Parts: sequence; structure tokens; C-alpha cells
Amino acid sequence: MSRVDAARGAPPLSRVRSGVRLPARDEEGTQPPSRTLALRSGSCRDLAALFLWAVRRLDFAARAASGYLFDPGSVAGDVGATHAWCEVFLPGAGWIAFDPTQRRLGSAGLVATAVGVTSEAVLPVVGGFLGDASDFAGMEASVVVTASA
Repeated sequence: MSRVDAARGAPPLSRVRSGVRLPARDEEGTQPPSRTLALRSGSCRDLAALFLWAVRRLDFAARAASGYLFDPGSVAGDVGATHAWCEVFLPGAGWIAFDPTQRRLGSAGLVATAVGVTSEAVLPVVGGFLGDASDFAGMEASVVVTASA
């Protein structure tokens, strides 16, 4: 079966997405695509991992992306929500964003902070602290998104 025939035989992205619940999932990491399909439930990073797996099965080069979902009409100071999506390399067009959670094609409103081979490679916050609890004074992080000229 060719890549085109396989794509034609697959259900449209909107149909796949409409059958999946998107609960807030606070657990670390990404669940396997088979679990997302079996549960018909997953976070944006789980849907991105499923999409990544599916397009690679069709022999497309693809990478995971992580960053922020930004609404230009939002209140000043609101940087949006952390988000995960995929980018697929299309010959002649380059890397194109596919957001299965938002059912969007293209990078409008997506602010990438990392891209990698897997979702695990682009987790927004990963780290640890080694030492006494009294040694840790605290940590702050902020993100400011502005329109480019």
C-alpha cells in the first residue's frame, strides 16, 4: 500500500480528534499512542505523540514541538497555555505545524520553545534539585510573547 493510499484509507483528523476526550492530565510524560487510542482520551502531548507516530508510519519526517498556544486577542500579560503539537517536513514547503488538539494546520498562534525527535525530548519543565531543602531559596520563570515587526 502506498503512502497516498494509506492516507486515503485513514479517517480524517477531525474524526479521530472528535472521538478523543481531552482531560487535563497532570501526570508527567506522554502516554503511548496505543493507550491514547484505547482510552480515547489524552492530553495535547498525548495527541501530538499519536500524530507523530501516525505520520511516521506514512514515511514522513516528523518532530515533536512544545511551547505555548497564544491568542493575539488575549489580555496583556496572558502568555497563553503550554502546548504540544507536531511538525512534518513536506518537500518544497519545509517544516509545517500540525496541531491535532486544536485541529489546526500552520504555526499561527503557536510559539515553539523546543523541537525534538520525541515528546519526551521537549518537555517544558524537567529538572531536579540535589541538596538540603533549606538550601533551596526558590525559583521564578516568566514568558513574554510579543508580535514580531
